[in-house]
Amino acid sequence: MNELELKYGCNPNQKPSRIFMADGSELPIKVLCGKPGYINFLDAFNGWQLVRELKEATGLPAATSFKHVSPAGAAVGLPLDETMRKIYWVDDMGDLSPLACAYARARGADRMSSFGDFISLSDVCDADTARIIKREVSDGVIAPGYTKEALEILESKKNGKYNVIEIDPDYVPAPVERKQVFGVTFEQGRNNLTINRELLENIVTENKELPDNAKIDMIVSLITLKYTQSNSVCYVKDGQAIGIGAGQQSRVHCTRLAGQKADNWYLRQSPQVLNLQFVDGIKRADRDNAIDVYIGEEYMDVLEEGAWQKTFKVKPPVFTREEKRAWLDGMKGVTIGSDAFFPFGDNIERAHKSGVQYIAQPGGSVRDDNVIEVCNKYGIVMAFTGIRLFHH
Repeated sequence: MNELELKYGCNPNQKPSRIFMADGSELPIKVLCGKPGYINFLDAFNGWQLVRELKEATGLPAATSFKHVSPAGAAVGLPLDETMRKIYWVDDMGDLSPLACAYARARGADRMSSFGDFISLSDVCDADTARIIKREVSDGVIAPGYTKEALEILESKKNGKYNVIEIDPDYVPAPVERKQVFGVTFEQGRNNLTINRELLENIVTENKELPDNAKIDMIVSLITLKYTQSNSVCYVKDGQAIGIGAGQQSRVHCTRLAGQKADNWYLRQSPQVLNLQFVDGIKRADRDNAIDVYIGEEYMDVLEEGAWQKTFKVKPPVFTREEKRAWLDGMKGVTIGSDAFFPFGDNIERAHKSGVQYIAQPGGSVRDDNVIEVCNKYGIVMAFTGIRLFHH
């Protein structure tokens, strides 16, 4: 099959729409279930590249949760401890495969943003992973294959309309890529840069102790940024993105956005959140939204009289700003990556508030000295990669 006709493009009024191979070759994908759309395929192809590179760089199964052509979460398949299992809502599922752990992490990092995601998996989808996907609100999945049991589970989702795509893992695109904007064709060499440990050798701070787990986290952050709409910043902890800021015009706003998401991820592990008692039968999306509001500045929206009874069995106490700050002070060992240089030290100041101890960024700002100085003030390790990772 050389082309696939789509219902419409980005919006219903944008017709006709299709994907096709301009060189006349076969499409590298098969649609096993459903009818994926234009944005679905954009998410699928960007996400597939991300997880394939994560697997190649780390040797671990990888998964990503995409929304609007940027990842809401990305992770490699490290085991989940009991707290992680609880905040990702998989504590009732028994032992999980490494690939399932990767998707639980990718989906769970920012559940609000991942609602209705498109999933990419580096490995053949197994039954464990399919069972997690089955219970979440999602548009579809792309993987290099599916076990028989996994495919049966996924085909039963959305009354048989869930989008399941199989991609040829050996497909290699042409070295030059093109796209059109306003009728004008743009052409550039594909970003085939390999992200590996060699990029992390230029440590410019006084503290040069970069443990192996931090190197893995740096690689996860940089590969994630490679497929995130710029400007972009990515916070990573224990092999998973915990906060991604995408598409911001100001880098410090990007750092703040990603930092707030990382803070929310850590606040969800606090006793105040883990001990919330939800009413029976509450929908997963309503529960996630309630947690997001409860730990935010508009907490009274779910705690005021007449509102909390709809969500909680017992009215929760206010999670005060002081209590939240005290809990966040326990967040340590976080890594942050940036797709371009940090122009001011204010980015480092904000990152420090979210427990950042390791930084990977291109370097090259006229204020590099100021950025390094702020890192040294907090004992942060920073590597200059010398590479920019803009993605548009």
